[in-house]
Amino acid sequence: MLMNRNSFILASLLGVLAGIGGFTFKYAEGLSYLSTDPKACVNCHIMTPQYDSWQKSSHHNVATCVDCHLPHTFILKYIAKAENGYHHSLAFTTQNFQEPIMIKRKNSGILQRNCVECHQDLVFEMMRPSIKNPDAVSCVHCHAVVGHGELPTGIGPADRGEVQERKKYEQLK
Repeated sequence: MLMNRNSFILASLLGVLAGIGGFTFKYAEGLSYLSTDPKACVNCHIMTPQYDSWQKSSHHNVATCVDCHLPHTFILKYIAKAENGYHHSLAFTTQNFQEPIMIKRKNSGILQRNCVECHQDLVFEMMRPSIKNPDAVSCVHCHAVVGHGELPTGIGPADRGEVQERKKYEQLK
């Protein structure tokens, strides 16, 4: 009799946990995070300025959030999605995050590797000396507005790389 009662209590607790988990997953549109659709990034209202600015950026037609912010290999991409999903859901549930939101060091490294991978034909010679030190040259140091354009949050100063290129071009005329 005691075993049946304990089994019933355990099954009830597991059922309640599964129900709450299922409801939360559905409410938070959990399946959307497994896709590559940039709209999934706007499920959290705090990402709206980043999404809106990406739509106006130079990369809008060639890259999505996943292309820049996640590794390109299958396993590493889903590991990063799981880690980021855990940290994002914890931060947003507890309302414990910095505003405006800022990219973390690990994700900044992913972003840097993806910039170099996509633009390797253009930057190989420039990046070769710093291949052992990924922090030596940061693409977004000069090209901060490429992925998101000017953000109303103040993130993303003027694209210093573009300004320098225009100056050089004007001098060559």
